[in-house]
Amino acid sequence: MTVTRRSLGLAGLAGLGLAACAPRPTTGGRTVFDAVDVHPGDFPTVTAVKWMGEELGRLTDGRLGVRQFPSGQLGSEDDSIGLARHGAIDMCRVAVAALNNAFPETQLLALPYVYRDIAHVRAVVDGEIGTELLNVFENRGLVGLAYYDAAPRCLYNVRHPVAEPGQLRGLKMRAPQSDIFLDTLRAMGANPTPLSFGAVFSSLQTHLIDGAENNWTAYQSSRQYEVAQFWSQTEHSFSPDALLMSKASFDALTPSDRELVRDVARRSVQVMRSEWDRRESEAQIAVVAAGVQIAEVDKAAFAAATRPVLDRYLSEPRLRALHERIAAVA
Repeated sequence: MTVTRRSLGLAGLAGLGLAACAPRPTTGGRTVFDAVDVHPGDFPTVTAVKWMGEELGRLTDGRLGVRQFPSGQLGSEDDSIGLARHGAIDMCRVAVAALNNAFPETQLLALPYVYRDIAHVRAVVDGEIGTELLNVFENRGLVGLAYYDAAPRCLYNVRHPVAEPGQLRGLKMRAPQSDIFLDTLRAMGANPTPLSFGAVFSSLQTHLIDGAENNWTAYQSSRQYEVAQFWSQTEHSFSPDALLMSKASFDALTPSDRELVRDVARRSVQVMRSEWDRRESEAQIAVVAAGVQIAEVDKAAFAAATRPVLDRYLSEPRLRALHERIAAVA
């Protein structure tokens, strides 16, 4: 079945979901999973899912495969989650921020200044805690396959250098549609504005917003650096991305195919990370060459400003216990 963004309007979502509640068979009994991403076709997450499709094809003599819809062809990340839950698509890659409100267990992956560095967050998601946090989705129509890198997240704006929280006062900063990110930017002194990722570039151009926060690779690949040339190395969040599958699509597979999909998804993480590390380095070089100014910031001041946000969430006993386990990960 060919899926287009137009065919996935809200008016037709329910009908499409009923018609597409299993992986899409094609001629010869081949099963093709439709996978969506808001990032462009050469982005590391898209590259990793492409590798998944090729590896599934290799291991099944072409019986399983993946068809990709990158660059937000089927809507925003929130759209992707809804479409996967209803079985209208099979897979989606989304930022954890898009999952925080619906799946509170994922909040510790996004809260400010929880992780020491990228090695720390990788150790968490690769271990027992990460496995637990992949299992929280199934009661709401999704299956967690893997966590991909998307960090560290930093600030950038069109106005002026920002080295400490007070310099954000009065700036309208785009936030993902997540209470955590809205609260974090507000605690830093900014005026948070929730917008989809695809709307950020034009909103920066028209000054609907003054800035945003994201990682180097997304900042460069989306061309946002062309209009927002003041980067602040806050590293306030090491929030990863989640690769999710429609539970209806997953349950329609044989047990052996389910395990195969899980295994290939797990192995795609290393493919993604290798590409991510390369692209992140290249992105920094490219944006500096384009004139972006990088401000070294007072991280202690940013951590202190956002500590009340972290403490408020940690007042919930389950999150506090999880935070203690995360802090103890080597």
